[in-house]
Amino acid sequence: MRFVETKAPEQQACLMLHRTRHLFIRQQTSVINAIRAHMAEFGIVARVGRTGVKELLEAAADPADRRLPEVARTCVTALSVQLRMLKAQILEFDLRIRAWHQSNQTSKRIDHVPGIGPALATALVASVPDPKAFRSGWNFSGWIGLVPRQHSSGGKDRLGSISKQGDRYLRGLFTARALAVIRYANIHGTDHRPWLTALLARRPTKVVAIALVNKLARMAWAIMAKGERYKEPAALAA
Repeated sequence: MRFVETKAPEQQACLMLHRTRHLFIRQQTSVINAIRAHMAEFGIVARVGRTGVKELLEAAADPADRRLPEVARTCVTALSVQLRMLKAQILEFDLRIRAWHQSNQTSKRIDHVPGIGPALATALVASVPDPKAFRSGWNFSGWIGLVPRQHSSGGKDRLGSISKQGDRYLRGLFTARALAVIRYANIHGTDHRPWLTALLARRPTKVVAIALVNKLARMAWAIMAKGERYKEPAALAA
């Protein structure tokens, strides 16, 4: 049985930064979806992504565009103001999280691991009061929900998909970072990560992402639990 360690006030405050920022992001997504849905009711549709939202808002702000009734234009304008406020708040909290990151030595050590940025590093430090409570990096990955389910019987090990029974927020941050690394590798080449190149050649992207997430999680745990610093593998440093 693993007991929940008490977080320090600084850790709890950092988690509040993350949770508040995450709430703003969800609200931003909700407002964007509302703008798209309302404009589509009048046959005004734009491409997916930020550029598409910008096109919709420009159409709503153009009084010469007669496709949108004045009352509807007022509603979309109000949503546009709300969207700008949310974007400003998200940016402000990004800066606050980065400032907390710069003030914490453990977070800065974790950030040296390729693929882990300040957001994930601070979330890890804030979420794990005592990393030594985990026996190993694999044990830590299981706590986050990154290890596969086991369906074993008769001496045969059958592994399924990841359990997803741990910290959803950390798992989401890890997955986002892993997918970003894979996208970068696909664009700029994967010669600097031979094992990633080999894995991408034979397995689907999402499977590779989970393998990379587990690798990042185990390295992060080792840095937190043992006070180590990230060391570039000899094959890459050469």
